Amino acid sequence: MLSAELRGTALVTGGGRGIGANIARELARAGMDVIVTGRTADQVHDVAREIGGRGLVGDVSNREDIARWCGEVGAVDLLVNNAGISGPDDALPDVDAWWHVFEVNVLGVYMCCRVFAPLMIEHGGGRIVNVASGAAYLPARQDPSSTAYPASKAAVHRFSEVLAVDLAPRNVFVFSISPGLVRTAMTEWIGDDAPWTPPECAPRLVHALATGDFDALAGRYLHAEHDPPELLRERIDAIIKDDLNAIRLRR
Repeated sequence: MLSAELRGTALVTGGGRGIGANIARELARAGMDVIVTGRTADQVHDVAREIGGRGLVGDVSNREDIARWCGEVGAVDLLVNNAGISGPDDALPDVDAWWHVFEVNVLGVYMCCRVFAPLMIEHGGGRIVNVASGAAYLPARQDPSSTAYPASKAAVHRFSEVLAVDLAPRNVFVFSISPGLVRTAMTEWIGDDAPWTPPECAPRLVHALATGDFDALAGRYLHAEHDPPELLRERIDAIIKDDLNAIRLRR
């Protein structure tokens, strides 16, 4: 566990279970006031009670829900856009099913940023962590039957990278991370011999990014297991100098 204490308010979407719940727990242990959001009321409120935080029920793909959250919460210091779905395991599924993955994974991230980033600017700054995935860059042979999830997560990263350039001069720092392959309800179909990532890696990385020590890496793609905070700190200058931790077309 990191020793750095945190202050302020964090909002974690998809925080009622899995990776999001663990991120919420880590931030609360570090000292932040944490708001947990998600679609399943029992899960959201259970995690909120456990960590002494606040639970808000709603769907990130619903504009009215996000506006309601913002109206109730106001400015936050840290926004963690973790909510996401895997979608149909089919290359060309029903159009509505395919598009719904983008509504949750991409539009949800965009709408939360659009609502909360201006408030961060007004209040002197903040940080946004968007949870992408290794599926954004891994070869298609990893999961050839699914197109919606990998494409949506690639969009999340590219959106984060461009938004970071725009917001950094205004003291709002945006990161995109891969939590790694973590055992959750979404990944329970994967076999035991998969290269599983320890569940504590993503919460530790989000905690580290919330300290402000890694603001120079805003817009970079960070992997929770491969970029642990203690090693990432030593690599900051090299990452910037050599344009590392970035998804680029190689020709």
